[in-house]
Amino acid sequence: MADSVPTLEELHALPKVQQPTYDDPAEVERVTDQLRHLPPLVFAGECDELREKLAEVAQGRAFLLQGGDCAETFDTVTGDNVKGKLRVLLSMAVVMTYAGQVPVVKVGRIAGQYAKPRSKDLETRGGVSLPAYRGDAVNGFDFTPEARRHDPERLLRIYNASSATLNLVRAFVKGGFADLRSIHSWNADFVRNSNVENRYEALADEIERALAFMVTCGVSDQTLSEVDFYASHEALLLDYEHAMTRIDSRSQLPYDTSGHMVWIGERTRQLDGAHVKLLASVQNPIGIKLGPTSTPEDAIALADALDPDRIPGRITFITRMGAANVREKLPPLVKGIEASGRKVVWVCDPMHGNTFEAANGYKTRSYSDVVEELNGFFDVHDELGTWPGGVHIELTGDDVTECVGGAFQLGEADLANRYETTCDPRLNRNQSLELAFMVAERLSDGRIKRPTLIDEFRHLDF
Repeated sequence: MADSVPTLEELHALPKVQQPTYDDPAEVERVTDQLRHLPPLVFAGECDELREKLAEVAQGRAFLLQGGDCAETFDTVTGDNVKGKLRVLLSMAVVMTYAGQVPVVKVGRIAGQYAKPRSKDLETRGGVSLPAYRGDAVNGFDFTPEARRHDPERLLRIYNASSATLNLVRAFVKGGFADLRSIHSWNADFVRNSNVENRYEALADEIERALAFMVTCGVSDQTLSEVDFYASHEALLLDYEHAMTRIDSRSQLPYDTSGHMVWIGERTRQLDGAHVKLLASVQNPIGIKLGPTSTPEDAIALADALDPDRIPGRITFITRMGAANVREKLPPLVKGIEASGRKVVWVCDPMHGNTFEAANGYKTRSYSDVVEELNGFFDVHDELGTWPGGVHIELTGDDVTECVGGAFQLGEADLANRYETTCDPRLNRNQSLELAFMVAERLSDGRIKRPTLIDEFRHLDF
């Protein structure tokens, strides 16, 4: 599948966008050389394992939940912050697993999501123009010349922050924090103490009875308390991703060891560009963001370039159409890919196409728009007979006030209370859990149209 890995010089000679403009090439070379000698952040076998699970998603036998911060920051690499995000994602996964009766593949936008593409190179305040903030991987958020300088030393800080985050995540998901009984208790507390509809409470009660049944039947503590969890981020910074690409000692094939899954953004998926060239050469599962201007021809050409051998689980299309466009723009893409004979993972990103500026100047998203795009995504796949394979959500485990609406009816006036994102607005803990129940309901609606793991069981007649 993979070509030989292009050199960094070859990549920089290709069309490329959204890259830092460093003022000292020698400093960049020194930093990237250091990165090349550091241990991998993830292992090739883990990437293969995730790809196999995504192949099950593509076949309609599993569901992908991918979520986390719009942009991680170095200051938020704390135990409480990581624990909060992980708890929300695991809580969402429990609800979806029960309702859909399919395994939920859990992938975080975590341990690497430090760089962000921007629509403008400069930001102007009070007549002063400075480089735009491109995420902690590139420069600082403070509006000063010193902070906004593109600093290659930050690439090493990405590595260190990602390493610390991954170590903590691994300890949590294998050390008892992910126990189904604890996670369900958080969900049950949420539905009791919020304004969600009664049917969500009924679902939580059903899960509680199912858990009691499993424990009574002697299901092992290890099965209940450990989960697999994977890390993903946008592979935006070519210098960093190239430095983290290593040859696997088992297979002698290249992997981007900065994360288990990496994706190409809407702004960086040029077919002849450096990002596609680099990711075509690695074995990781690859995500591709597709917006409302995408055509079936675009999608097929990208899939052919990144996955010429059609490896199961290799390609995930993450669609970000906007609530107003999804029912019109998504069907041609799905039909075109299906007609090509490919089986890909279809994932809905209901966040990026639904951003607007509130009257008080805050960039925000409406929970109702997020739900509308998700419903449109499910409706399209129901009509076409294809599998709505997953959701991709920007969220946090904190009680921020960045998106309006939801069960607690946050309004635009509430945005100023706890607006903490450095980039795009995220769903808070309660909005995320409410969304999980909504997705669970759609998965439950579709269960009669497909076999479950119980249906696939074959009774042995003794």
